[in-house]
Amino acid sequence: MGTRKYEQVARAENAEQTRRRILDAVAQRLREAPAEPVSLDRVAKLAAVSRTTIYADFGSRAGLFDAFVRDLWERTGLGELSAAVTDVEPRAHLRAAIAAASRMKSRDLEIYRVLHAMDRLDPASAGDAVRHMEDDRRAGVEHLAKRLADGGVLRADVSAEWAADVLWALTGFDALDHLLTGRGLDVEAAIERITTTAERALCRPADAQEPRR
Repeated sequence: MGTRKYEQVARAENAEQTRRRILDAVAQRLREAPAEPVSLDRVAKLAAVSRTTIYADFGSRAGLFDAFVRDLWERTGLGELSAAVTDVEPRAHLRAAIAAASRMKSRDLEIYRVLHAMDRLDPASAGDAVRHMEDDRRAGVEHLAKRLADGGVLRADVSAEWAADVLWALTGFDALDHLLTGRGLDVEAAIERITTTAERALCRPADAQEPRR
């Protein structure tokens, strides 16, 4: 490797390490002081960088939180969730998507809890990052409800809109957290409660499913 190429690789690695330190510093602040607004000065100090470096890397406070949420998704199981929603059978899609999303949140329950609390108490503090996360969830449950309807899986008295509303409630962070933290269930037991409730509330018995039109 030539000297110039080596220097380019080294700069890229240093930049990625700096970015990693900044994201880790945000996580540290959320864990240490969940009730306090995240101070960029404090994040910069923990990451051993300047505020200027944070703005250079992420563009703004909102950009930092958007990047933090994307990184959180990726490290807690976004790949598994993406794979789950490709299942061709709607009922399997229902169970796999709820399971993947629940495992994803459970892998860093503390951080997901703080982000959702921030969104309720001070949405601007997280730069709308949680709103973007919830917008993605809304699109996901609406898509799933439509697949269940199109596949003849829904009960006769359940519309796609009704199904989306029920799925929205059952797949929210609070529903999972109440079972894990409030009831002391492990994640697999919580997943079974949520998926079984969703199936029984929304779907025909498997042997009564209507043929696809």
